Amino acid sequence: MDWMEAMRERHSVRTYTDKPIEGETLDALEKLIGMYNLESGLHIQLVRNEPKAFDSAMAHYGKFSGVKNYLALIGPKDERKLDELCGYYGEKLVLTAQTLGLNTCWVGLTFKKVPDAFRLYTGERLVLVIAVGYGETQGTAHKSKPAAAVSKGEDAPEWFTRGVEAALLAPTAINQQKFFFTYHNGGVSAKARLGPFSKVDLGIAKAHFELGSGKDWTVWL
Repeated sequence: MDWMEAMRERHSVRTYTDKPIEGETLDALEKLIGMYNLESGLHIQLVRNEPKAFDSAMAHYGKFSGVKNYLALIGPKDERKLDELCGYYGEKLVLTAQTLGLNTCWVGLTFKKVPDAFRLYTGERLVLVIAVGYGETQGTAHKSKPAAAVSKGEDAPEWFTRGVEAALLAPTAINQQKFFFTYHNGGVSAKARLGPFSKVDLGIAKAHFELGSGKDWTVWL
């Protein structure tokens, strides 16, 4: 499965089986978490076999069931782009999880913080979590805006078009897609419009754009 296949096949899943994350799948996920933490300065942690965070009225309202594993997206409070970084690296983990046969769901509010489930050091903040495990279903695709609603650029190259198409496959809070990409002289600017968790969404969309376009972080103006 390549990255575009993972983007197309990955959908939010809220109901999970009891099958544990273990063996080579667990090793691959934890290895990547360690690598991304070193690269980004974040403190992402995989919490396993912990059902209390999704055993609350809010979680039941959000229609979550069987969630026992989740990624805690944590980083330094004084990092100006903390929300965006969590979105960017969290989504890379989400797509990798998809290639490993796992399912995921971004969760901003409908979970409960459980003491001692993860390590939160002084000066750090938990931004949000990502439910992860083996879903009872594969979820369903979300509706998407047209490319013209989230991008512009005269004489933009094909790679820009591919990047925007990939960004439109990105999950966003309440499917708001409040990001915007502009092509200019070989580079791309990206911004988040107002909306809940829109800066996290921007990071998610930028990860999709890079993977879809074939460019790396140097593309951003």
